[in-house]
Amino acid sequence: MKIIGIDPGLARVGYGVIEISEKHQLMLDCGIISTSPEQNDGDRMVEIASDLRKLIRKWKPDLASVEKFFFYRSNNTINVVQARGIVIMTLARFSIPVVEFAPMQIKLALTGSGRADKNEVLDAVMRELNLQIPPRPDDAADALAISLTAWYQR
Repeated sequence: MKIIGIDPGLARVGYGVIEISEKHQLMLDCGIISTSPEQNDGDRMVEIASDLRKLIRKWKPDLASVEKFFFYRSNNTINVVQARGIVIMTLARFSIPVVEFAPMQIKLALTGSGRADKNEVLDAVMRELNLQIPPRPDDAADALAISLTAWYQR
């Protein structure tokens, strides 16, 4: 089974693709889709959708796991929510089932504590995927954590 995890954003969308079998949990790919703040929001969302389509075609995931938006007051809240909508829409166009998790659920699934810090989550991702080098940037590592959460909560 292949799972793509998505950490939505407008400037950076983290992604992490894992493959799960009876014998292993393997990271296939991780990184970010980045957009330029010099572009208008519409063009940035078109770029997110286009790059995500390429990833879907390359890896052919069986399941997608997307971080739920954690609401807080910020000047970019609407943009992040819109970008998340683009992600969900793109996954739906490929008929990929989507599960969603709040940040606290992800931390709890990986570390046993919903209040774990970023380093504890990163350590869990590295241990579970047998990684020697931490995935970078943080958005990519977060996306791998989101992927693993989908597997654990299946």
